[in-house]
Amino acid sequence: QIIRVFPELTALENLLVVTTNDYAQARERAQELLRFVKLEGLAGEYAGNLSYGQQKLVEFIRVLMTDPELILLDEPAAGVNRTLLNDLLDAVRQLRDRGKTVLLVEHDMKVVMGLCETVFVLDHGEKLAEGPPGVIQTDERVIEAYFGR
Repeated sequence: QIIRVFPELTALENLLVVTTNDYAQARERAQELLRFVKLEGLAGEYAGNLSYGQQKLVEFIRVLMTDPELILLDEPAAGVNRTLLNDLLDAVRQLRDRGKTVLLVEHDMKVVMGLCETVFVLDHGEKLAEGPPGVIQTDERVIEAYFGR
């Protein structure tokens, strides 16, 4: 939930700090990822000057520089405007469709239900329910725990 960009580095430089690859290859990959989340026009902008949502996107694609199989996202929707959130969610969908595993912790149920194939619902640290979004939305235990009756 806490953004950890390097404010004194550009968006592009923030991506390059995590790689040990050939500089030219790493730079090409970084520019590709900036395009992936529609931030290519901000590559030379200092990260500290970017909006909160833009910083979140930079942090997200910095993780992708290493081409991980598992991507952990903690509250990606928190504090992000709808346009940037849609860009992030589109990127996550594309990654999921390419076979990447995404573990999402999120309180925005519209985001969860629109993005996830399988949903785990926790209530006070205990697993309450597990299943596809359609099943979770009608689960009486989930409704009781989160909406009361």
